[in-house]
Amino acid sequence: MACGFRRSIAGQLSRVLDLPPENLIKSISAVPVSRKEEVADFQLSLDSLLANNNHSSSDIQVQAKRLAEKLKCDTVVSEISTGRGTVNFKINRELLTKTVLQQVIEDGSKYGLKSELFSGVPQKKIVVEFSSPNIAKKFHVGHLRSTIIGNFIANLKEALGHQVTRINYLGDWGMQFGLLGTGFQLFGYEEKLQSNPLQHLFEVYVQVNKEAADDKSVAKSAQEFFQRLELGDAQALSLWQKFRDLSIEEYIRIYKRLDVYFDEYSGESFYREKSREILKLLDSKGLLKKTVKGTAVVDLSGNSDPSSICTVMRSDGTSLYATRDLAAAIDRMDKYNFDTMIYVTDKGQKKHFQQVFQMLKIMGYDWVERCQHVPFGVVQGMKTRRGDVTFLEDVLNEIQLRMLQNMASIKTTKKLENPQETAEKVGLAALIIQDFRSALLSDYQFSWDRIFQSRGDTGVFLQYTHARLHSLEETFGCGYLNDFNTACLQEPQSVSILQHLLRCLDI
Repeated sequence: MACGFRRSIAGQLSRVLDLPPENLIKSISAVPVSRKEEVADFQLSLDSLLANNNHSSSDIQVQAKRLAEKLKCDTVVSEISTGRGTVNFKINRELLTKTVLQQVIEDGSKYGLKSELFSGVPQKKIVVEFSSPNIAKKFHVGHLRSTIIGNFIANLKEALGHQVTRINYLGDWGMQFGLLGTGFQLFGYEEKLQSNPLQHLFEVYVQVNKEAADDKSVAKSAQEFFQRLELGDAQALSLWQKFRDLSIEEYIRIYKRLDVYFDEYSGESFYREKSREILKLLDSKGLLKKTVKGTAVVDLSGNSDPSSICTVMRSDGTSLYATRDLAAAIDRMDKYNFDTMIYVTDKGQKKHFQQVFQMLKIMGYDWVERCQHVPFGVVQGMKTRRGDVTFLEDVLNEIQLRMLQNMASIKTTKKLENPQETAEKVGLAALIIQDFRSALLSDYQFSWDRIFQSRGDTGVFLQYTHARLHSLEETFGCGYLNDFNTACLQEPQSVSILQHLLRCLDI
């Protein structure tokens, strides 16, 4: 549809410029929709047509005006104007209205995906790693943004026809399990572990950390427990496996509330053996260096720049996060032969991934160019009425409770068969939309007041609008859309919506 409009514009430009239409179509782009004023729909940048860029801005502006004067309005284009080095085209509003609405009816839920812009895009194998909570800890809200953003990226790639593998790379290995194993032996209770596993493990972890800070023997016991894990001690592994299984059961229950799923639950533990192979490979390439403290490092700068040194092994020979990430990346390429692998984590891990990608490069894995890190800012100020909150389930429960109270206080709320389910869905939409409104790389302040606003760009208003439109559709059906009066949809707000719908096919 939108490509049809662009093809029509390209056809007229072709006759004037004596260039093939195919060479012009991709130079015609959609104009961003403005909230303040109605804008043109498409524009041609003169820069993209000029053989070289040695022209001044005034020369380009003159050429844009000359080109615009040679073009004529027709049944498709109702207005031609110029901008800064561009020729702008406004689509006939009656034709725009009819074409967009007819296409919406025809394509249904596939609207926007049948564009010719996507027809030539090859299907790719894409791996998306996101969420990645730490085993034996309650699901921290810090992992919420990774879950929301990663799920969105995976959904988008799938909608475009790519083969997507969703991986939850759990933090299920490392020194914290030495602390947790020791802590459970000292303070743990099997009954509490079975009845409320994550809460009890969290309490144990907090307590053992305090003890380790004051008592060196506890810290030493934790280090020894992790060494036993690395060496494959059956008793230590059995306790660790119990913690892992119980944690995953809890996580799956929370993911179900969020409507999120994964194709693979992986984890750092999968690569404890392969991380030794990584160390041998780094050593064989002359990249591994031992420090006076006994740790093993890789100098990525080549000149001992402290900011470019990555530690890959502790002094006791146990592996580190970076080592296991190297092993995981290599294993995934062997397993999935991916075209793209995307890591979705907070911006605090930016340097970590830069170092991991750099090490893969110098190890000879050129496919590292297919890996990318999507960083994001953190959520601040998430508190319940009881005070500070760090756990996602507390936030979800609070949202459901407050939404139920809001619904009960509004007289126009209809009687519902399952108000808890409705409150949960509306509340989750409110939570997700508030997150999407914030700039990806910016930290943002969580606001309970804003999340429940029923007007503006909020999840509550989005759900209300959807319910209202669905009600109208149930009442009147969709048949009337085959015979509608386009004059009723020419006010600025309607045109803005139509322009947004048009751009779904031209982004």
